[in-house]
Amino acid sequence: MARKSRPNMSEMYLEENKDQIYENALAEIESFELPLGTTLRSVYDDQPNAHQRFMEKLDACIRNHDREIEKMCNFHHQGFVDAITELLKVRADAEKLKVQVTDTNRRLQDAGKEVIAQTEEIIRCRVQQRNITTVVEKLQLCLPVLEMYSKLKEQMKVKRYYSALKTMEQLENLYLPRVSQYRFCQIMIENLPKLREEIKEISMSDLKDFLESIRKHSDRIGETAMKQAQQQKTFSTTLQKHHNVNYGRNMHLGRSRILESRNEMTLKRTFEEDDEHDEEVLTAQDLVDFSPVYRCLHIYSVLGDGEIFENYYRKQRRKQARLVLQPQSSMHETVEGYRRYFSQIVGFFVVEDHILHVTQGLVTRTYTDELWNMALSKIIAVLRTHSSYCNDPDLVLELKNLIVVFADTLQGYGFPVNRLFDLLFEIRDQYNETLLKKWSGLFRDIFEADNYSPIPVANEEEYKIVISKFPFQDSELDKQCFPKKLPMSQSVPQIYIQVKEFIYASLKFSESLHRSSTEIDDMLRKSTNLLLTRTLSSCLQNLIKKPHIGLTELVQIIINTTHLELACKYLEDFISNITNISQVTVHTARLYGLSTFKDARHAAEGEIYTKLNQKIDEFIQIADYDWTMSESDGRASGYLMDLINFLRSTFQVFTHLPNNNNDHAAMSGKVAQTACMSACQHLSTSLMQMLLDTELKQISMGAIQQFNLDVIQCELFASSEPVPGFQGDTLQLAFIDLRQLLDLFMVWDWSTYLADYGQATSKYLRVNPSTALTLLEKMRDSSKKNNIFAQFRKNDRDKQKLIETVVKQLRSLVNGMSQHT
Repeated sequence: MARKSRPNMSEMYLEENKDQIYENALAEIESFELPLGTTLRSVYDDQPNAHQRFMEKLDACIRNHDREIEKMCNFHHQGFVDAITELLKVRADAEKLKVQVTDTNRRLQDAGKEVIAQTEEIIRCRVQQRNITTVVEKLQLCLPVLEMYSKLKEQMKVKRYYSALKTMEQLENLYLPRVSQYRFCQIMIENLPKLREEIKEISMSDLKDFLESIRKHSDRIGETAMKQAQQQKTFSTTLQKHHNVNYGRNMHLGRSRILESRNEMTLKRTFEEDDEHDEEVLTAQDLVDFSPVYRCLHIYSVLGDGEIFENYYRKQRRKQARLVLQPQSSMHETVEGYRRYFSQIVGFFVVEDHILHVTQGLVTRTYTDELWNMALSKIIAVLRTHSSYCNDPDLVLELKNLIVVFADTLQGYGFPVNRLFDLLFEIRDQYNETLLKKWSGLFRDIFEADNYSPIPVANEEEYKIVISKFPFQDSELDKQCFPKKLPMSQSVPQIYIQVKEFIYASLKFSESLHRSSTEIDDMLRKSTNLLLTRTLSSCLQNLIKKPHIGLTELVQIIINTTHLELACKYLEDFISNITNISQVTVHTARLYGLSTFKDARHAAEGEIYTKLNQKIDEFIQIADYDWTMSESDGRASGYLMDLINFLRSTFQVFTHLPNNNNDHAAMSGKVAQTACMSACQHLSTSLMQMLLDTELKQISMGAIQQFNLDVIQCELFASSEPVPGFQGDTLQLAFIDLRQLLDLFMVWDWSTYLADYGQATSKYLRVNPSTALTLLEKMRDSSKKNNIFAQFRKNDRDKQKLIETVVKQLRSLVNGMSQHT
């Protein structure tokens, strides 16, 4: 029995195999591998408790996984709790945000309703406004027609038939076509022919006699009309000046015309009696009887041949116009020739203007405008040609006055004369050119006569005379006792006076051009700007370039231009005073004296620098170095000492110029400083070029030592402060390139140079490798010939090798620089 209760080996093996099968099945289930049919069938075999045992294994596996899940949850529980807590907090904020968004949306919707309502109201108002505008525009088109028609009915009522004919013509040609689509206009158009037939009268005269009469009297009529226009202009100008009123270009537009107040329309030009001769001024009506042309026009109109009459009359008048517009060949020689020419033309168009206003249809505005445009083109061509012969400013001025009277007269009759005034602007340019030529000569004479020395004043009276001519103010100079000197030379007040005289001369032409005071002011300023920027500037530039002008004179010119520049504001005040235009006006032009005199000063300063450099070049040219000397002379070269003495005396002259105020002292000091620096830089450059001259093949150490003595003298000159105001060793820096180069060769410090090359702290920072190489090769060639290293005989071969090594290294540096570039 005991042996039966013990399991045999086969049963134990079978049990273990079953357990392995269950574990494999659970592993396959956990791995989610499909299909699971095979796995599940392996569990349900012939064993009776297979299913129960598999479920126990499965429950045990589940309990293991639950324990692992519980461990993991315990590990992450606090993070989960924290996340839930944060989420709860966010939920409260989200609720608030939701409420705010909802409220904002509600208010936006409410505001949008109001905007929509207002937009609809605006649209409705815009529609109403557009309709009202359309109605107003249509009424504005119709009202002139109704007014003219009302005028026509009134003229018919008072039996002013000629005026009625003119009104009807205006209605038919100008007003009715604009509103022809309306019924009342059609009624008007139908009534006009009936009214025209009622007012036609028959009158006849000899048209040829009339044309001959007006041809003979055109000259006298024009002369009379021009006299009247000139008298009216004089009277109006005097009256307006009395009331301090500016007069403009349209001063004659209010000319009185009484053309339709009587049955016979005549020209009425009222003249004042001549007090000396008591001569009555005749009108065109007094000189020519116009009644024949009235009668002839009416007869031709009644017969239906009005067009034939009009064509014949216009053809004959065109022929007469061509004869009138043809000038005499000698017209430009005298003012009387121009006066006769203008009188004939004015007489012709006065008659045409009279016919235009007293007849209906014989002469139309279109015809007169066309005829006037043709005549105006011819007149402008004639005047442009003949005025070009005038070189006398006085004759040009008289011609301008005649053109103004001519234009005023015809402008009073309704003829456009803008092109004539444009021509006057061309003539004004010609007049200004003659003035500029004249003043150019005056400026040259002033500059030639100037001694370019400060103006001496011995007493108060002389001082007042000078400042009365030129606006000079200097509080420091006022404190000084007499005698004293003003900083500028005599040419400054003379130039200032001549500029004012030019402004007066230019003003004479600008007057009576029917321009406003602002335009006249602008013209004066532009003319003055031309005088300053072209004429005076050219004279100053030519003066500065003259060979006899020395350095002292150039400095005085700089001072003079400074005072002239300061005086420009007084010239602006002068122009403003004579034109009554404030300088604060937006469109007021400014004088360009600032740039003019600045350019002159720059040119003078440049000339100073150029003359100094030229003088330095002259000294350099007489330099006579013995480039093969074995040792130096022990003293600086004679040419260089002479050059330094020249520079020292020159800058002493600059320094001792009379400077009565700080501005002049600063200005002359600045020029002296710049000139001194420029001279030192030019001298340094010239000396360097002398060393590096390609024609110089050999240089000995003795020559280098002699050259070093000369450079030392240059440095001593720079350190002696030849011109006050330089800070530290600023002036000596002009010779720094030479100094470092010479030190390198004198000390023979090639190891330091090559070791420190390219470093900012290098002792020989300013020595260029190519410069050093060039000079070293010249010394090498000299050493081969003269054996300048005799003092090193023991290691002469080593020294020669050292030179060759330095040369190679310098060439390497030069090649590296070129490749880098």
